[in-house]
Amino acid sequence: MPSPRDRADPRAWCVVAVARLARDQPEGALEAAGEAVDRDPEGEWGHRLASLAHERLGRDSEAVVAAQDAVRLAPGSWAARLRLGSVMRRVPGRWRDAWAQAQQAVRFAPEEADPHVLIGDLALLRGDHGQAASAYRNALRRDDGHPGARINLGLTHLRWERPHGHHDPTWSVDARETGHARRTLELWSRRVRVLSAASLAVVSVLTFWYELREEARVGGAAVLLLLLALTAAQARAIAVWKYVPGMLARDLWLSVSVSVALLVMAAYAVALATIPDWSLADAAVPLVSAASAAVEWEDVLGGFWAGLFGLVVFNGVAVLALRGFAEAWQGRPVKALAEFAAAPPERVGLRDTGVTLWIVAARLWFLVALIGVAPLVAGERRAALAGVCVPAAMAYVRARGGLRGRVGTLLRRDLWLAVAVASLLLASAALVTAGAVRALGGPVWAAERAWWTVAGALLLFAAAFLLRAARAWWRGSAGPWRGSLILCEGCGPRLPGEVTPSVALGADLRRAFTYSRNVVLAYVGADGPRTLAVGAVTSVSGSGELRLIVAEEAWSAAARDPRVAVFVADPVERKFWAEVRGIALADPVEDVLRVTPKHVLVGEYPGRHEARPSARRP
Repeated sequence: MPSPRDRADPRAWCVVAVARLARDQPEGALEAAGEAVDRDPEGEWGHRLASLAHERLGRDSEAVVAAQDAVRLAPGSWAARLRLGSVMRRVPGRWRDAWAQAQQAVRFAPEEADPHVLIGDLALLRGDHGQAASAYRNALRRDDGHPGARINLGLTHLRWERPHGHHDPTWSVDARETGHARRTLELWSRRVRVLSAASLAVVSVLTFWYELREEARVGGAAVLLLLLALTAAQARAIAVWKYVPGMLARDLWLSVSVSVALLVMAAYAVALATIPDWSLADAAVPLVSAASAAVEWEDVLGGFWAGLFGLVVFNGVAVLALRGFAEAWQGRPVKALAEFAAAPPERVGLRDTGVTLWIVAARLWFLVALIGVAPLVAGERRAALAGVCVPAAMAYVRARGGLRGRVGTLLRRDLWLAVAVASLLLASAALVTAGAVRALGGPVWAAERAWWTVAGALLLFAAAFLLRAARAWWRGSAGPWRGSLILCEGCGPRLPGEVTPSVALGADLRRAFTYSRNVVLAYVGADGPRTLAVGAVTSVSGSGELRLIVAEEAWSAAARDPRVAVFVADPVERKFWAEVRGIALADPVEDVLRVTPKHVLVGEYPGRHEARPSARRP
C-alpha cells in the first residue's frame, strides 16, 4: 500500500494505515499511523490505529499507551473506548478496567455490534457463559453477519473454557505465575501417582511372590518418605499459595488431579500398613468369598486392601476415562455447529467446526460402546436394533447443525475424521446384522462375527483418534479435543470497530461553532427531550471535539444519557445549518461539557427562488 498523494494530510495517512492493517501489514500500518500522529497530535484516529498496530506486533504496553492517548483526546469516542478495552484485557490484572471501558463503549454506541462482542469476550474469559451468550446475541441483532459473535456464541454452547482457565482475569497476579504454580501442582501429582503405583506393585510382588513381607514394607516406607520430601520440595516452588484455592475452584481437572494425588498418598500409606497375610495361591480368596453367603473378617480386610491396590495402581486410567467421557458430553455441540455454519467461512470457524465434529463422533463412540455392552442386560436382539440410532444421530447432526452440502468438504479436510465416521457406520451395520441374524434364527457364528466386527470398529475409531492426536502434536496444530477450540478475536476479513474513522469537522463548521451565537444543545432530560441555548463554545479540538459552556441541568442530563445533539447555523452568510450528534461528558476541571461527534448532518438554507410564497392580503 503506497503512501498517500497528499503527504501532509493526517487522515490520508490513517486511510493508508487501515488498508495496511486489512492486508495484515502491522509494521507498515504502524509507520503510517505514526505519520498521522506526527502531523496531527490531537487526532485520536491515528492514536487508535497505532495502538492496534502495536497490539498485532505483540507490544501490549505500547498499545495501551496509544489507546489511552486516544481516550484522552476523545473521551466520548466509542471506538477509542473499544480499543482501550480490547488491549487492556491482554494485560495482567486489567480485566476490570477493560470491562469498564467495554461498558462505556456500549453506553456510547448501543447500536454498534463490536462493543457487545467485547462484553461477550470478557465474560467468556471468566467462564460466564450465560452473560457471554446474551452479549453475542445482542451483537447479532445489530449485525447478523458478525463472524466473532457467531463463532464465540457457538463456543458458549460448548461450555468453552480458555486454556488458562485456572486463572481469574480479575486477579492482579500475572497469569504466568499462576501458570507456573499449576504446572508445579500437575507435575507433583503425576510424580506422586506414578511413584506410588510403581512402589505398591513392587511391594505386592515381593510380598506375595517372594514372601519378603518385612523387606517390602521397609522399602515401601522409604518410598513414602520420598513422596513426603517431594511434596515439601514442590510446595516450596509455589510462590502464589494464596491464589491456589481459587485456582482449584476454577479448574475442575486440576482439582481432581490434586485430590487424587492426596488420596493416592493416603491409600498407599494405609495399604502399606495393612498388607494381608496372603500367599500367591490365596490371592483370589477374597473375590471368591465375596460371592459366597459367609464372609470372613479376614476376607473383608483382604478385599479392602485389593481396593486400595486398585486405587493406587489404576487411578490414572480411571481419571483419563472419566475426563474423556465428561469432555465429550459437555455442552451442546449441535447448536454450536449451527452457529459455526452460519458464520462466514474463515480459518477459526473451520477449525472449531472440525474439533466439534470430533466431539460429536466421540459421543457416538460412547453410544456404540454402551450398545455393545447392552446384550449383557437387555439381550442381543434389542441391543442390536439400537444400532439404528447411530446413523439416525448422524442425520440429525447433519440437518440441525447446518452441515448440508458441507460434510464432504469437512471430511476431506480431516481424513482421520472420515475414518472415524466410517468405523462408526461399520459398527452400526454390524449391530443391525447381529440383531437380524438372531431374529431370523441364523447361525451362531455369523452373530459372533458381527459382534467381533463391532469391537474391531470401535478399536479402529480409537486408533484413528490416537493417530490424529499424534499428528496434531507433531505438527503443533489443532487436535481432536476440546482444548483445540479457540476464541475468534478479530478473525475473518472484517475490520474491527476500532478502525472506524473519527468524525471530521470542516473549516466552515469550525468557524460556525466558534463565532455563532445561535448554538443549541438538544438532550434527554428527566421529563423527556429538551433543548437549551449554549452559552459559548470555548474551543473545537483537532479531533472535532466541542467544548461547551452550558447550564447545570445539561450536565446532570448528560450523566444520565450522554447522547446529545448540537445545532448551529452559519453566522456569516447564512448558507448552511449543521447538526452534530455525539457523546457529551462533563469535564469539571475545565468546567465545560465535552461533546465528541459521532454523526454530522449539514444542510443548506433555501435560496430566495426556493422560498415559499407569502400569502397575499385581501
